[in-house]
Amino acid sequence: MKFLKNLLVFIIVLAIFGGAALYIIYNHYNPEKKELTYELRKNTNGSYIELSQGVTHYELDGPDTGKVIIMIHGFSVPYYIWNGTYEYLTEHGFRVLRYDQFGRGYSDRPNVVYNKQLYFGQINDLIEKLHLKQPVNLIGVSFGGELATDFTVAYPNKVNKVVLIDPAYPSDKPGVPSFVADFYEATHADDRAQGQLTDFKYPDRYPNWVEQYRPQMEYKGFRHALVSTIYNYDYNGRQSNIALNNTHKPVLLIWGKEDKTVPFNYSDSIRSVLKTEFLPVDDAAHLPYMEKPDLVNPALVTFLKK
Repeated sequence: MKFLKNLLVFIIVLAIFGGAALYIIYNHYNPEKKELTYELRKNTNGSYIELSQGVTHYELDGPDTGKVIIMIHGFSVPYYIWNGTYEYLTEHGFRVLRYDQFGRGYSDRPNVVYNKQLYFGQINDLIEKLHLKQPVNLIGVSFGGELATDFTVAYPNKVNKVVLIDPAYPSDKPGVPSFVADFYEATHADDRAQGQLTDFKYPDRYPNWVEQYRPQMEYKGFRHALVSTIYNYDYNGRQSNIALNNTHKPVLLIWGKEDKTVPFNYSDSIRSVLKTEFLPVDDAAHLPYMEKPDLVNPALVTFLKK
């Protein structure tokens, strides 16, 4: 009996010290030390608007009479991922909105579940509060392609045309509890930042890409947004693309042939159930509009002006 009591005490002490060690490691590596404030935001580019779930950072430009385009960024890189293409489209007469999804960039990071309803609500609020002419055109890259697909299916009357650029397709959920994923993200933040370079075939051509990404990681709520999205945004690539096909919207699918993030062969899976115009891009990876702008940007204009 005494042995069992001593063993229990040992286990409790070990658990306390183990938990303390994990807490110290967590706080040491966790980059999220700051709060987003008005003072910080007033020194940034772009505009801000209060929506039902919080403040959204956005940029809206182009003639008021132009066709409206909403550009939806991917899983974690905020709206600067559209640099170059955003300006190209506004210069060609479109009214273009790009924005930071909740949890990313300089938008608020609400402590809520990051599911379809949250992301749909942000887009719907932007359309309403910015008085955008409907139906709008959507351009989504990677996770943004998922969101553009699902939003169009949910609100077909609000969407005219859809452009999917290397859209996310697999929908496997992690095999570990979300708190494990959260701990990993906190203690491996540099891996997340450095990993953004794998979206390029020629990462050396983008020497500032990682440093441009890091600042958003310092503000509380970034990691929660990513982890919550992974666990709570329900998506089935095949079913969602079948549903999009049933809306009979014009769709342009663009894919870098050397994409390692969402491999090129998924384009076959999508086109087996979704009628699209298709632009495969040689010598480009996950962000073909950045690596081959002279090919992709004119194709976007041609498709959207039809």
